[in-house]
Amino acid sequence: MKIIFPKEDFLYTLFPELTNSDDNHIIKTLSDYYTYNQFKPKVTIDNDLIVVEIDINTIQRHETDYQRVISLCEKGNYKDAKPILTKLIAENPTNSEYHRIMGQILSDEGDQDEAINCLIDALRWNPKNAWALLMMGNIFAKFRDDITTAMKYYDQAQKNNPNDNISLNNIGANLMQQGKIAEAKKYFGEAMKINSNYPNTHFALGMIAEIENDLQSAFYSTVQAIRLNKVKDQLYNNSIRQAFSVARNIISTDTGKKTYRKYRRQLEIECGKEIEIIPDAEILTAAKFEFAENYHTTKHTVKFKPNYPAIEHLIMHELVHLKLVIDARNSDVNKLFVSHSKHRNAFDKWTQPTVQKLKRMGVPENQITNYINGLFDGVNLLVYNTPIDLFVENMLYTDFQELQPYQFISAYNLLMEAIQSVTDQKVTEVTPKEIVSKNKIYSMVNAMQFRELFGIDLVSEFKPTTAELKQATSFFEEYLQYKDDKEPAEEYELVQHWADDLQLSDYFELVDENAHRSKDSKQQELLNVFEKFLGITNDETIDPEAETKIFLKNQKEKGTNPEVVVFMVEALEYFEGMPTEEIKKIAFDIAQQGTKGYDPEFTGYKLKTIPNKTFSGYQILAYYYVSFAIALPEVLMQLQLPYHEEYLLARGVRNGGN
Repeated sequence: MKIIFPKEDFLYTLFPELTNSDDNHIIKTLSDYYTYNQFKPKVTIDNDLIVVEIDINTIQRHETDYQRVISLCEKGNYKDAKPILTKLIAENPTNSEYHRIMGQILSDEGDQDEAINCLIDALRWNPKNAWALLMMGNIFAKFRDDITTAMKYYDQAQKNNPNDNISLNNIGANLMQQGKIAEAKKYFGEAMKINSNYPNTHFALGMIAEIENDLQSAFYSTVQAIRLNKVKDQLYNNSIRQAFSVARNIISTDTGKKTYRKYRRQLEIECGKEIEIIPDAEILTAAKFEFAENYHTTKHTVKFKPNYPAIEHLIMHELVHLKLVIDARNSDVNKLFVSHSKHRNAFDKWTQPTVQKLKRMGVPENQITNYINGLFDGVNLLVYNTPIDLFVENMLYTDFQELQPYQFISAYNLLMEAIQSVTDQKVTEVTPKEIVSKNKIYSMVNAMQFRELFGIDLVSEFKPTTAELKQATSFFEEYLQYKDDKEPAEEYELVQHWADDLQLSDYFELVDENAHRSKDSKQQELLNVFEKFLGITNDETIDPEAETKIFLKNQKEKGTNPEVVVFMVEALEYFEGMPTEEIKKIAFDIAQQGTKGYDPEFTGYKLKTIPNKTFSGYQILAYYYVSFAIALPEVLMQLQLPYHEEYLLARGVRNGGN
């Protein structure tokens, strides 16, 4: 064994008695110290290097006992570790680590004086023992408030191993304690270059950034400290508190408002509609988006509850939701989430046991109805929003970094509400267990994304079963496969997949937006046509839509196709005033093209005689019948088109119902 000491200040720190000594005294002192039983060291001095050579081949080693000491210390069982360690030191005092571990135990127990003595011994046997140097620096800095002495040990640790980021981090921490921020920042920067995954350095840089009033950098660094901390120690808890503190300071500024107002203007240009953003304390959720098309208005609307913290995040969330829809619409692949009476009937059947239970409890009928309505809406909100929200939140985190503090506060609060909703005994006693379970699964997926983004793991707070956790994990992993290269409207695939897996797809359907809105437009046209036929006026005692629907229902029961009637009205208007010979040409054109038949459900028929127009199946059949009825009535019956009643109705509409 060879120990080398440079003849410099650090030697005299370890052996104060050698200060101002000549070489002979140095050799004797070190020879005496390192003598073990009959084994005497050889001490030589070569210029400025002191070399101590010790024959330790015959010194007994106790590796088994050493590993046992390590295991006991890791468990905090110092009481059992110390006797074993004391024996090891007595039998082999040349082992620096034995002394270092004893010093750590004593320091943790509060005996700093004896800890220092043990660590000095550790360094005398190995002056390059990095952990002993760091511990000495820590003790003098933390318990002795002696920064000067602490720096001697830190500097020596750095000198021995210039690539030791922990030493640099400790030096920076002590400079911070002295108020030397600029110098500390330099050391933390060097430590970061060596190891960018050390949470202590990120936490310290966050503190410096806050001191410098760079709050965005402070938040970023503190969150990094959370995300990189795997042991969930005191630093982890301090980092979380610091992140919330910095985030609250940021959300008190107008950064969020500036961001969503700018983004709103961008989206207004993209979608061609004005976007209103208004507070509404009566909405059921924290925020909601109302599409102009769904509410028959000229503006899109974002509504939000003004009392929610970091509400700017939720406003931006709704705007990004619109962005996803715009992208899907631009590719003609957007879908709508719709729910009809058949879906509600299926849900009512599923929740019937709950209804009966509430009735037995004496709950009034109207309250039960409201409760089931809320469950139905709540389940569908989870089914639709959860997968899409993952993409929205990822986009917010990635593209709007200045909003991350808002996202952090807001998403955390929403998760706390979700945890409450599935763990509160008053809620879970009434809510069907299956719904609670599915709610829990969807909510845990959000919690997993929060963990990925900000490092705080709230998944266990949902108290999931093994099966629930496995299902949520599977969903989140599927999302990760889509995350980085999602195509427009692919989020709807997850909506459907997850609903299928959780057996919730009976309560909604996803439909192509273009087809659905075309159907709605056609339905409205039907209503308008038959309101005219019925002669419905603005009489306030009459419900025009209700009357028309009754009429349409009756017509369908009679075998009449209302859609054909509408197209016949359109055809009568088109042919009005047209010369008979020209109508004949159109009639022959339709007949010739239709020799192989027309499919009523097909859309895409074209005619040479009516250019720039595309016909659906029922539409071209309506034009077929009307053209012959006007221009060639003598052969109309030969067409064998079963639309005589529809034609009579269409003529009645054209004549104002007379």
